[in-house]
Amino acid sequence: MSAPPPPQQSRRDRAAARQAALRRSRELAAGVVAGLADDDERVPIPNVPTATSMGLVSCHACDAVSPRELEGTPCPRCGATLHRRKTDSLARTWAFLLAAFILYIPANVLPIMVTQSILGTQEDTIMSGVIYLWVTGSHLLAIVVLIASIVVPLLKMMILTFLLLSVHFRSTWRLRQQTRLYTLVELIGRWSMLDIFVVALLAALVRAGALATVIPGSGAAAFGMVVVLTMLASLSFDPRLLWDAHDARATLPSPTSSGSHPHPNDA
Repeated sequence: MSAPPPPQQSRRDRAAARQAALRRSRELAAGVVAGLADDDERVPIPNVPTATSMGLVSCHACDAVSPRELEGTPCPRCGATLHRRKTDSLARTWAFLLAAFILYIPANVLPIMVTQSILGTQEDTIMSGVIYLWVTGSHLLAIVVLIASIVVPLLKMMILTFLLLSVHFRSTWRLRQQTRLYTLVELIGRWSMLDIFVVALLAALVRAGALATVIPGSGAAAFGMVVVLTMLASLSFDPRLLWDAHDARATLPSPTSSGSHPHPNDA
């Protein structure tokens, strides 16, 4: 059998692995920031043909392209109902998002975990858990829980609110960045359930003991509903709505192309 590596070498290997992980994280974060900070004004958006401008509709299930006249009928290939845009996308997204905003308050105020032991009962909220981790020296874990449990859900709701308002006011400001923001919401959404996983794991482990019991609090249910509602809101939102205003302006005739400039009162 081969001899185990010396302790100093194993420590160096672990330190090198941590440095490599941190470097990959910095590169990933830098790529996301660079993509969001890309200046649309320097690179104008080209007017490219779209399915709508060509009188076509794309199936949301199999991406098959059909004539616009078939909208509302089953897709010839997969049978899914053809829609140019998601049905009632804005209404359903606003409903899920407002419900998530309402439940976000009890999710952070009510206890997410209740510990019952021979010394008494202790109730912990998300923020009290973060503070406890920080005070006990688990700074990295405290930052991870803070970002995943408080910052990420709030960031998702704020981004979706911004995108909905952009569609409502038919804004064409930095459409590329708005599309990347929606992609970012889809990317980070899976990390929002960290607290629920931790509470479930602790409840399964501590229940095996005879001196203490951990049960999920009412805040855990509210937090889980917030996560589910934000996921449903992001799934209900149709990012193609962001580009409808741009496409509509691109198809408008230029005022200088006709050669005449009618007066507003000439009706």
